[in-house]
Amino acid sequence: MSPNIDRDARLTEVARIAVALEAHTGLPAPMLIAQWAVESQWGAKPVGHANYFGVKKNNRDKGCCTEETREVINGKSVIEDLEFADYSSLEDSCRDYAWLITQGKPYLAAWQRYQTDHNLHALIAAVATTYATDPKYTAMVTVIAGQSNVAHAIAAARQNGAPSANA
Repeated sequence: MSPNIDRDARLTEVARIAVALEAHTGLPAPMLIAQWAVESQWGAKPVGHANYFGVKKNNRDKGCCTEETREVINGKSVIEDLEFADYSSLEDSCRDYAWLITQGKPYLAAWQRYQTDHNLHALIAAVATTYATDPKYTAMVTVIAGQSNVAHAIAAARQNGAPSANA
């Protein structure tokens, strides 16, 4: 199987979950998919066990791992060993990411603004400044959220009735 076919299959699967979570939480499917794509190289490289969003370890997590990661600190790229959450599946990783953005304290103000203005780009920008240290992160997520392949995957998931992500 070619890498593009694998990537398309992963995109189809995450779109199904993203659409189900969007129906349950209101979190925009394009945002979930875009952050999944950036954080896991389109689902090919999760951190630790099934962490597709680079979510750092927190009190909600049952498991974690320590991984080497690149961070941008004071404008310089540095490599650090950080603790990341482990999940049992892609669905669990997506569900926790949706919870983090819609209910997590660091993103609450951005989420509340989105509830009134439904401005996806403003939500992405507000979340990205806290979520990641890379100054190019907002642009990367925004570009991917607007890609036609993402829109097509979301449309197909909606057409197919995207079963619940057990949200």
